[in-house]
Amino acid sequence: MVTRRKFIRNGALGATATAAALSIPAPLWSRGSRILGANDRIRVGLIGCNGMGFSDLSSILKLPDVEVAALCDVDQGVLDRRIAQLTEAGHPKPKRYGDYRKLLGEKDIDVVLIGTPDHWHCRQLLDALEAGKDVYCEKPIANSIEECDRMLQAVNSSGRMVQIGQWQRSQPHFVDAISFLRTGALGPVRLVKAWAYQGWMQPVPNLPDGPAPEGVDYDMWLGPAPMRPFNPNRFHFNFRWFWDYAGGLMTDWGVHLIDYALYGMEATDPKSVLASGGKFAYADDASETPDTLQTVYEFEGFNLLWEHATGIDGGNYGRNHGIAFIGNNGTLVLDRGGWEVIPEVGHESWRQLPDQPKMEAIPLRTAAGSGLDLHTQNFVEAVRNRDSGILKAPIEVGYHAARVSHMGNIAYKTGKKLHWDALQAAFTDAEANALMQATYHNGWELK
Repeated sequence: MVTRRKFIRNGALGATATAAALSIPAPLWSRGSRILGANDRIRVGLIGCNGMGFSDLSSILKLPDVEVAALCDVDQGVLDRRIAQLTEAGHPKPKRYGDYRKLLGEKDIDVVLIGTPDHWHCRQLLDALEAGKDVYCEKPIANSIEECDRMLQAVNSSGRMVQIGQWQRSQPHFVDAISFLRTGALGPVRLVKAWAYQGWMQPVPNLPDGPAPEGVDYDMWLGPAPMRPFNPNRFHFNFRWFWDYAGGLMTDWGVHLIDYALYGMEATDPKSVLASGGKFAYADDASETPDTLQTVYEFEGFNLLWEHATGIDGGNYGRNHGIAFIGNNGTLVLDRGGWEVIPEVGHESWRQLPDQPKMEAIPLRTAAGSGLDLHTQNFVEAVRNRDSGILKAPIEVGYHAARVSHMGNIAYKTGKKLHWDALQAAFTDAEANALMQATYHNGWELK
C-alpha cells in the first residue's frame, strides 16, 4: 500500500503572480475566425451540462479554433435544451451521451470539461486522464480528502493539462491585491477572515420521495453515492446541501475564498481546526449541511477564520462575501467587486497627540474583465503549448483549497478541536481520519 505521506506534496503555494489584462477575442458562442485543420482545433466534450459546466463551455467557446464535439448528461431534457442553444448559435450539432465513459471513448475529443456534482469529480477526472484527455474540472475537486489525494497523484503522473475551475486565480484585481499584500505594507498579518453570507438562500422545502423525472438516468446520477430514493431536493443545484454529494457552503463558496486566503499567506497545512455551527436559520428544512458555521484554522503565525450563513447578507466590512487580511498597519479587504486597504490608526493619547493612520488608505479598486473567460483562455493556452507551468489553477491549487475546506467540515462533524500532522498528512484523531476516506457504492470503485 502506498501511504498518503508518500504521494502528498507539501509546501507553499506558488510565488506571486502578476496581473495581465488579457482580452477575449470573440463574443459568446463564436466559432473563431479561421478554419484550420483538424489537428489545430481543440475539440471539447462537456460532462454535466446544467450549471457551471455549461458556463465553462460558453466561456471556452469564445476562443478561436475551439469547438464543441459532445455533451453528456444524465438528464435528457437538459441535453435537449443545451444542444438547441448551441445549434441556434451556429455551432454544429454535438454528439450526445448519457454515460460519460462513452464520451471519453471518442478519440477526436481533446479536452473534457467536468461540471457534474462534487461526488463525481474524482472518478470522472481519473477516467478522463486514463483516456488521454486534458481536463478542466469544476471545484471543489472532490468530496473527500482521500479523493483529493488520489487526484493530485494521478494528475502529476499523467502529463496532461488540468485546470481547476477556481477562476479567481485569473481575475486581475484578485492577483493585484495579493501582489500588494506581498509588499509587506500591512505589517505582520495575524488574522485572515474569509466569509460567505448568502441572503438569497431560503429554506429547502421538505418534499416527498418519488420517481425520477422522465428522461433522467437516476442510477447514473447517483453513481458512487449511496443508493437512496429519488427526491427533488437532492437533484439539480440543491445537491450541494447534502453530505452524500457535496459539503455545503464550506466547499462551495469556501473553496474560492479559502483558496485566496491560503494563497495570500503562502500556507497549506493548518496546525489545528475547530468548527462550531449548525442549522440555526432553517432548523427543520430538508438540507443537511450547516446554514451557520464558524471555523478557526490555526497556522504558524496567524489564524484563519471562515464564516458562512444563509439568509443573511450582512457580512464583514459590509460585504456578503470576501477575504480580509488583517495586519498591524491595516486591513486589505478583497471580494469579487474589488479590493481596498483600510489603515489602522495609531493611538498616542498618552502623549496628547492626534491619532495618525499607520499607512496610507487605498480606495476601492474595482474589478474589470471576466475571470472565467481569462481562466478558460489560460487553460487553452496551456493545452496548445503543452505547458502546465502556465496554468493559473493547476491541481495543487484545487487540492489545497478543497483539503482545508474538508478539514473544516470534518471538525464540524466531530465537534472536536482537531490537530493536523503535516508529516503524516493525517489528523491525530482516529474518528477524524475515518471521515477523510471516500466510500463508493453501487459497484463503483475509487481507482
